[in-house]
Amino acid sequence: MAVSGRGPRERMVFSGAQLIRRDGVAATGMRDVAAHARAPRGSIQHHFPGGKEELVNEAVGWAGRYASRRIGRFLAALPEPTPSGLFAEMVRQWTDEYRNAGFEGGCPVAAATVDCAESTESTREAVSTAFTTWSGSVARALTDMGVPEVRADALATLMISSLEGAILMARAERDVRALTAVATELGPLLDAAVPTVD
Repeated sequence: MAVSGRGPRERMVFSGAQLIRRDGVAATGMRDVAAHARAPRGSIQHHFPGGKEELVNEAVGWAGRYASRRIGRFLAALPEPTPSGLFAEMVRQWTDEYRNAGFEGGCPVAAATVDCAESTESTREAVSTAFTTWSGSVARALTDMGVPEVRADALATLMISSLEGAILMARAERDVRALTAVATELGPLLDAAVPTVD
């Protein structure tokens, strides 16, 4: 996502998400965020009077909305949308990044969960909301493809949690093996959730 043309606050939220996904919350300093965003250092307190906690929560919220919006783009790229095709596109985003740019970054929502969910209630809530936003988009897409509503939420949770776990393994192993495995193995199960018409 390009950030040129956006105001300093928007750039800092985006930069916060990018640094958190690479370094985690603890290692992401406010000065680092300002430098990455090319924002004046003095603007940090102005735009985030709640300090780092506010910035982290905003970055997590942005990441959840971004992941949610990507679902529509993934579906648009499919000639015939299927649950397995959607999941393959979700996975492909990460395999492409890792093959082309290395294994430096992960999911900022997952990073904030690991670093802050037990210590900072507002961040735990922001993370929960981000996952709910993302999962809701996946569940709606599944329902639109014919998956019964009673299963769509559970399958959306399965897809996102499998993807997040595979991202962690891929970064640890410096290999996309886990990502390709979850796409291959979950694909038939996801497609089987769409009732067949006799």
